[in-house]
Amino acid sequence: MSDDEPGLLDVADELYALPLGEFTPARDARAKALKGTDLAAPVKALRKPSTAAWVVNLLVRREAAQVEQVLAVGAALREAQQGMSGAELRELTRQRRQLTAAVTTRARALAREEGLRVTEAVADQVEATLTAAMVSEDCGRAVRSGLLVAALATTGVDDVDVAAAVATPDALGFAARPTTAAEPARPDLRVVPDEDADEKARAAAQERLEETEAELAEATEAHDEATAQVEQLKARQLQIESEIDELKRKIAALEETYDEVDDDLGDAEDAVGEAAEALEEATSARDAAAAVLDNLSS
Repeated sequence: MSDDEPGLLDVADELYALPLGEFTPARDARAKALKGTDLAAPVKALRKPSTAAWVVNLLVRREAAQVEQVLAVGAALREAQQGMSGAELRELTRQRRQLTAAVTTRARALAREEGLRVTEAVADQVEATLTAAMVSEDCGRAVRSGLLVAALATTGVDDVDVAAAVATPDALGFAARPTTAAEPARPDLRVVPDEDADEKARAAAQERLEETEAELAEATEAHDEATAQVEQLKARQLQIESEIDELKRKIAALEETYDEVDDDLGDAEDAVGEAAEALEEATSARDAAAAVLDNLSS
């Protein structure tokens, strides 16, 4: 390969900057064009990114400065947390969550501009990836590459196979090239009669109806799941309340028994005192009788 020919990272950088739906056909076409070269097989082997990984890659390219700020803050926090108290670490975690949540919101907006609706599940993976980038330097390098194929997650103490989460191990240390959103094409303002306008309008309306019905079904499913969870929690709450009441009854019964035993203990202690006095008197009487007997026998 000559110096003018692109390397694998250059090709990957172009492919992973494409809309998610265009990745596979563009990769296959590029591999076919490279047939007979050393790059053909590696390009063909490039994996399609998961939705969450694609959203993070998009964020890295569109908001490079913001991502670099997140990584810089992560590095500063990693250094600052040495020697922190538990309360300070909890506050640090809270601040980190606020930052990753805000950046995730921006990432979802960028994806929406590209025509991709990001679900809550995918958003959670995006936020987990950003958190991993702040917690782990290696994860930060993977995110900066813009060549993620899978979401990342780490607590900071576990080992993460970062190389498996990027398109190629060489991506670690690579920085994605920033891109901008494509300018919308200027419409042709000539007035041209469209004989199929009504049919197109009906088709567009039908398509929109199907989209909204799908969104409604998804929202209904989410609502039903949330409602079911609420009912389960309510049932569990009632069960716990019942168990608490039963424990209270048992405690009350035990307290009553304790009082009875305490009274009996007092009576028993009094009886011991009285018995001790009687024992002492009996011992004295016996000793006196024994002395009299000794005098009579001598």
